[in-house]
Amino acid sequence: MARALMAALAPLGPVVVASELRTLDMAGDAGVQAGLIATARAEAARLVQVLPGDLRVWVTYHNYYKAPDLIGPAVCAARGIPYVQIESTRAKKRLSGAWAGFAAAAEAASDAAAVIFYLTRRDGETLERDRVAGQRLVWLPPFLPVSELPAASTLAAGAPMLAAGMMRSGDKLASYRMIAEALALLDGAWSLEIAGDGPARGEVAALLAPFGAGVRFLGQLDAAEMAAAYGRAGLFLWPGVNEAFGMVYLEAQAAGLPVVAQDRPGVREVLASPGVPVAAGAWGLAEAVAALGDPVRRATVGAAGREFVGARHLLGHATAVLAEGLA
Repeated sequence: MARALMAALAPLGPVVVASELRTLDMAGDAGVQAGLIATARAEAARLVQVLPGDLRVWVTYHNYYKAPDLIGPAVCAARGIPYVQIESTRAKKRLSGAWAGFAAAAEAASDAAAVIFYLTRRDGETLERDRVAGQRLVWLPPFLPVSELPAASTLAAGAPMLAAGMMRSGDKLASYRMIAEALALLDGAWSLEIAGDGPARGEVAALLAPFGAGVRFLGQLDAAEMAAAYGRAGLFLWPGVNEAFGMVYLEAQAAGLPVVAQDRPGVREVLASPGVPVAAGAWGLAEAVAALGDPVRRATVGAAGREFVGARHLLGHATAVLAEGLA
């Protein structure tokens, strides 16, 4: 997403990566946090001296309690330029505990922002709750880093379903488990291709082993290979267990694929057809897949998704939203 944001900002003026300092503490280590705060203080002082004199705005992506922006507010205060955040999250419950210092820094950084762009309505609600006087909140819909839609899938009869997700423990594995449960409920002939790899590959393979040749593992795909997979598929199946939103849903709809996913906050915001996401676990997924066996419905839902992505989830729309928010 960071690269996509740079591409969206590029038409508005030169974009430079000001610093490569990574202020991330995944373990909640007070010593690590103290060291990063000291390093960031020195980095901010350096940047005040070396950054171009015509710097117009500072933009920080994804400020949160494990990786607060320890640089941007200080640079902006010294230079007298606007400070802006994109996809920041508030977590005041973290102001005590292992990340207390970093959480306080993240909150202070968010308080310093003149504008915060948020990607999901849930984040928007939290940001509104803690918004400081004069701060603007702007909804930036998640977007693909392309200006035009790709070629559409033909949704040919007998085309495979497609799933795509990293293979790791936790929520991703839970999505694969739900897929396996849904497949067991399907009647008739079907096939599924899976794009993705990871440390839980063995567990995913075991979950899907009962379906034999009906499931084909594609491994980790590059962008061109992924586009080809979308192009030959008949629908996209990914439950999205506990996901805020997923770029794969936008990619699939851009290719004209109907999407079957759980009905949950974030996910439903990037789906065109409210009748397709389901809340009833594996049974709901299986019912949605079965309904999309109707070629007319499949084509209608796929076309609606493609139109939806083209209207507000491509690079041009993101640039327009950013331009208006930064004006």
